[in-house]
Amino acid sequence: MTKSRHKHTKREHVDVKIDLSQAKKEIVKLRDEIRHHDYRYYILSEPEVSDKEYDTLMRRLKELEEKFPALIVLDSPTQRVSGGLQKGFKTVGHRQKMLSLDNTYSFEELKEWDARVLKGMGNEKIEYVVELKIDGISANLTYENGIFARGATRGDGETGEDVTLNLKTIRAIPLKLQSDKPPGLIEVRGEVYLGLEDFKAINKEREKEGGLLFANPRNAASGSLKLLDSAVVAKRKLNFFAHSLGEIEGADFLTQWEFFQGIKKTGMRVNPESKLCKDIEQVIDFCSLWEKKRAKLNYQIDGIVIKVNSLEQQKKLGVTLKSPRWAVAYKYPAHQAATRLKNIIASVGRTGVITPIADLEPVECAGVTISRSTLHNFDEIERLDVRIGDKVIIERAGEVIPKVVKVIDSLRTGKEKKFQIPKNCPACGSGIIREKEEEVAYRCVNPSCPAQIEKGLSHFASRDCMDIESLGEKAVKQLVEKGLARDFADIYYLKKEQLLGLELFKDKKAENLLSAIEKSKHQPLARLIYALGIRHVGEKSAYSLAGEFKSLDALIQAKKEDLDNLYEVGPAISGSVIEFFRQEPIKKLIKKLHAAGVNTKEERAQIRQTELTDKTVVFTGELDSLARSEAERLARKAGANVSSSVSKATDFVVAGKTPGSKYDKARKLGVKIIEKNEFMEMLR
Repeated sequence: MTKSRHKHTKREHVDVKIDLSQAKKEIVKLRDEIRHHDYRYYILSEPEVSDKEYDTLMRRLKELEEKFPALIVLDSPTQRVSGGLQKGFKTVGHRQKMLSLDNTYSFEELKEWDARVLKGMGNEKIEYVVELKIDGISANLTYENGIFARGATRGDGETGEDVTLNLKTIRAIPLKLQSDKPPGLIEVRGEVYLGLEDFKAINKEREKEGGLLFANPRNAASGSLKLLDSAVVAKRKLNFFAHSLGEIEGADFLTQWEFFQGIKKTGMRVNPESKLCKDIEQVIDFCSLWEKKRAKLNYQIDGIVIKVNSLEQQKKLGVTLKSPRWAVAYKYPAHQAATRLKNIIASVGRTGVITPIADLEPVECAGVTISRSTLHNFDEIERLDVRIGDKVIIERAGEVIPKVVKVIDSLRTGKEKKFQIPKNCPACGSGIIREKEEEVAYRCVNPSCPAQIEKGLSHFASRDCMDIESLGEKAVKQLVEKGLARDFADIYYLKKEQLLGLELFKDKKAENLLSAIEKSKHQPLARLIYALGIRHVGEKSAYSLAGEFKSLDALIQAKKEDLDNLYEVGPAISGSVIEFFRQEPIKKLIKKLHAAGVNTKEERAQIRQTELTDKTVVFTGELDSLARSEAERLARKAGANVSSSVSKATDFVVAGKTPGSKYDKARKLGVKIIEKNEFMEMLR
């Protein structure tokens, strides 16, 4: 069950002759079967059915529940995503306080903690359970008679925010525990997190859409969990590991390790790297091992959590005001460096978002020389109280964007300058606005802003959009500076003599560019929609819009309700589409594109039969002279389902140079691995 498993499919009709009793029996059977397959896929990573088979089961269940709404229950697999927006999050109390952990930063400190534990237990034998400390967001799940009743954030430890609807979208969290005799009540604590590949995919999509990038996976997970639209949360692919027990009624565990084994049997996800250690020396060995191996994980960890295994001993050791005496965190050192902040530069993106950039004195951090770092937004500047001229600490973890984490205010001389949020766009001088009070983004209101045109035209010409070869960033910059490209459509009216007047172009290069521009007129409508740079509209949603409306004119005339419920489209995207086409400069742009002969209609060729038809394909590594996006398009044209993750349901993994973890997983699962040449042969 891969990414493609959740695609939109044509609905089938429920047998109108089925009665309530028959429907109830079939619904119960379908729910059990779907829960079983969810467990095989999300918990064990060993799926037994294909995407299509899973979709058929889910579609049948939805249709039966629509026909017999009285049979819908809260723990049904169809109830993971709620309808509509939430108004906010109410505060709820935890039955048992969610404590925070004390930290240790050296093995000496860890041994000192162990000595305190032994002393507190009168030198009784102590076993420890060690777990990877996921850098995520703590959550408390409450199950009543085996049914997921409520989920909340940690908050202040005593109360948190009720984010039940958002937590229900996480497939690793069962809506119903797999147990014939579940506890009457159980609180399961754990960590909500975002895998590194999913984090990169989200940021890549946000960058394409001109949105603000998340600084790290933890921020992305936290921001996602606080969204008011659970349909958007579901697309973020949050994950979950259970790690602790809160209140429990009607069952009992003697040890932390027993809790792990027991909760796994109910369908709850527990980190498989956790280990039972007989003494502190084994704990230290585990910490050392994972300090070396942590870079290979597909999620971020910032240390190891160590817990006394016996729950009885945990009770005897007790807690302080904030932390348990029976558990501690060993924190790995972060990759940090100190440097001078020379300036703060306001940069305008292609959708008008203004992002502050830290211009730094070059410094080495984690093997990379860093001279610039994002400050994310103007609220972050205020939170850090960072000033031009400050000595600052920057931090870099793995491939995550370097960030300023602290100001060394003790080194201030008094000459440092506070940064003032610009009142006007630094590129065009137009006014800037903060569209909503709760948003952190400021935007330039001028759609003809040169910075937006420049970056937007680079996006328009990019390989995934109109694919105009030779129209790179330098060429775009010159066209905008010389007034030859005041909007995207202007490039379709360029003359050879105009290009020859630019320093970048000689005779042959000018001819090549004009030829590429002419060729781009015949790109599919989906590419044109994506190329226009509509806020929030990515490659997938552009494909859905083109497939649904068939022409640009029909899309322009669409109403918001026509857009809201489309696959890969939701309220945020539909609102952006409506607003985008209302703008007068955009109306003029569309007229110019029509007049230039740019294709504005969708004509999808019938998928031909190949060796890849109806096969699930995953790509990993660099494919010689073939971009990943192009390879995926070729596979779709050949009738394949393209997925981003490997499972037993995967038919082929196409591996290039330096393949990643997908290659290793394919070998482990026995999935057929092919090279680029074999893939190209199968396209014929």
